[in-house]
Amino acid sequence: MSPSRARATTALALLLLATTACTAAQHESTPASHPPPVSRQAQQLRLPLDAYASTVAETHAVEDAQDILMRRCMKDLGMEWKPLPGVDAQDTEPPNLRRYGADETEAVRYGYHPRPDPPSVVRRNRAWDEREALPAEVQRAAYGLSGKGGCLKTAQRQLVGDTAPLDYRAFNQLTGTALETSQRAPEVRDALRTWHTCMAKAGFDYPDPYAAAGSERWETTEPTAAERATARADVACQKSAKLVTVWAAAETRIQRRLIRQKENAGRLREAKARKDRWLAAARRVLDREGRTHGQHHASDQ
Repeated sequence: MSPSRARATTALALLLLATTACTAAQHESTPASHPPPVSRQAQQLRLPLDAYASTVAETHAVEDAQDILMRRCMKDLGMEWKPLPGVDAQDTEPPNLRRYGADETEAVRYGYHPRPDPPSVVRRNRAWDEREALPAEVQRAAYGLSGKGGCLKTAQRQLVGDTAPLDYRAFNQLTGTALETSQRAPEVRDALRTWHTCMAKAGFDYPDPYAAAGSERWETTEPTAAERATARADVACQKSAKLVTVWAAAETRIQRRLIRQKENAGRLREAKARKDRWLAAARRVLDREGRTHGQHHASDQ
């Protein structure tokens, strides 16, 4: 993987990958029609720690700004550097999708399988793959022998000077802690028991939504009828138990407490300041190019 390839991967994402059916399906390798939008609840779900990590769109903005600067550097070396194609705004997933289990809109169509990547995401992923297949000479010019040098290092220095790279260790640690702690909150345990009872009445025996989503039965190429039926019952029971509402409220309280704690406050403040500086610098570069995030000149495609 090229060093500049930013993945919006947090401890939360790793946790959910471990507890949901991440092996059940592969993302589409060819552009597909746009999948239906996720539920309004997923779109609107925000947690206090979200402020300390970049959204997918913000990550793309930094990548795009670096690309502009790398393109100039590579041109000076007599080499072409093709910018990444943009991702449409509606194609980026909300930050807390599936945090507490399956999403209602996705479950109906895909069961517990991940939605296929929409066309603009597929195009960007393909462009990353093409970079990994560039000739060795171009790779060295772009990334240096270390993978962190070359025009990438030049671009980052032009972008933010000596500001250290983005570091989400504090966020990753705390968001994982908050999710685990919130599961033990009395009101969440009550809601999970209500969910379990509801699922049992529907003929399904799972201790929690993560177990339902992570069943080995769903490790199939395409979602099965049984999987979709289970997922539909799952989200219906989530609604009946008000599980997401209760769980999000409990975790919000826990996250706020973690943010206020002295041993965390300084680390988070520093991480956010660093993130904000990178993002502001990226937006200045994009503005100078006359581009808004997610939009590229036709010549860049």
